[in-house]
Amino acid sequence: MPRVLIADKLSPAAVQIFKERGVEVDTKTGLSKEELLKIIGDYDGLAVRSATKADKEVLAAAKKLKVIGRAGIGVDNIDVPAATQAGVVVMNTPFGNSITTAEHAIAMMFALARQLPQADQSTQAGKWEKNRFMGVELSGKTLGIIGCGNIGSIVADRALGLRMKVIAYDPFLSPERAVEIGVEKVELDDLLARADIITLHTPLTDKTRNVLSRDALLRTRKGVLVVNCARGGLVDEKALRELLDSGHVGGAGFDVFVEEPAKDNVLFGAPNFIATPHLGASTLEAQENVALQVADQISEFLLTGAVSNALNSPSISAEDAPKLRPYIALAERLGAFAGQMAEEGLKSVEIVYEGDLAQVNVKPLTSAALAGVMRPMLPEVNVVSAPAIAKARGMTVSEARQELSPTYDSLMRISVAFEGGRVDLAGTVIGGVPRIVQIKGMDLDAPFCPDMLYVNHLDRPGFIGRLGSLFGDAGINISTFYLGRLSSGDDAIALVGVDQPPGEALLTKVKSLPYVKEVRFLRF
Repeated sequence: MPRVLIADKLSPAAVQIFKERGVEVDTKTGLSKEELLKIIGDYDGLAVRSATKADKEVLAAAKKLKVIGRAGIGVDNIDVPAATQAGVVVMNTPFGNSITTAEHAIAMMFALARQLPQADQSTQAGKWEKNRFMGVELSGKTLGIIGCGNIGSIVADRALGLRMKVIAYDPFLSPERAVEIGVEKVELDDLLARADIITLHTPLTDKTRNVLSRDALLRTRKGVLVVNCARGGLVDEKALRELLDSGHVGGAGFDVFVEEPAKDNVLFGAPNFIATPHLGASTLEAQENVALQVADQISEFLLTGAVSNALNSPSISAEDAPKLRPYIALAERLGAFAGQMAEEGLKSVEIVYEGDLAQVNVKPLTSAALAGVMRPMLPEVNVVSAPAIAKARGMTVSEARQELSPTYDSLMRISVAFEGGRVDLAGTVIGGVPRIVQIKGMDLDAPFCPDMLYVNHLDRPGFIGRLGSLFGDAGINISTFYLGRLSSGDDAIALVGVDQPPGEALLTKVKSLPYVKEVRFLRF
């Protein structure tokens, strides 16, 4: 039974999901780092919010850990690269608090437009300054949305209901999707020039950092209102304060800051600035939703292999996971075969998926194949880290799909190029068992054994007998024997399963047999 540690406070309903699914769960919140380091090695899964820090040291101690689930969107408290290197899947719950965050942005717009916090403070002070707080209507105003993904599209929907004109800047927003959600897709310069209100709903990346820079803010309409309920760092805070003071920016409402907790900030104290302490996801409904989602996602992964909302691994649906499992095993073993055949200097990996396999989500298969290829040279590589390592090492990886397969319902071909040559293999799954069906263009049909001997030779009478005699003399039992050849008397391959590894002495004798061209001992 897999074990999960809940290290931050989650809903009791989430705990119940783990138990009902057959996952052993311990709730231990408020742990110090030293306490976490002592126990994390006992767990297969870790569920957190934002308090618990899963850094390199914690991940190094988590020898059994397979998955970290973040109940929420941000994963600033998780060292994702270190988790990837360790083969730990990192998941978040990007949709559980979408409505809540979108509503908070809309609330900020109303608060700015009608100066609600300032009016509340004045009224409760007994001033009754009715003429001081002249607001503006949202209806008829142009709302500029930077980042029109899940949350941004919900904001757009609510704004359209308020009879606002909505324009959106998002390089990933297709024209068809823009029409579907009722927004006008524009470039950033156009948005800055036209928007009465700007709201940000994009992740913080190198490309989006300070997307509202001093220069960008100066290109906005005088009196523009700016709302940020996404991530601190999307707006140049110092420049914004200067433009709030000058009146160029009419007001701003922030729920997020570059440094959090924001005990002190350059924006604080501006009379036309509103702040909340990162409350975008803070509703009872959202907290319940993300807790239930993370429990479900972690359980599905540990019990079925399904991967949902992962930041460092291809997604696999619960429905596809059982179907893909034998093909993932096939991919890793084909990759391992090629990796053990290849010499130093891996250059490229080409994979072709044929037949029914061309219709499925092949990303997990490609990751598994890459891990198999690289593991003989990099033992620390895993199916999670393999794509990133391949990219970092300059390997070219390509995928292709072919709807028809001439012999099998599904076939996977892999070609690995290295400094000294190339290895071409093909395999399939028969009765749930991965099998290799082609090596260097030679057809055969062999299962993968834990220990195998690959012998490339010329097809000559008596060769198989001499090979068998060598194994018999060495006291090594042959469990399986499969032969492939181009034609009679031509190039041939013997793939021999053995019950125990052959020693160097036996391999030397096999290499010295007449007609032998290459010998490799393979482990799977």
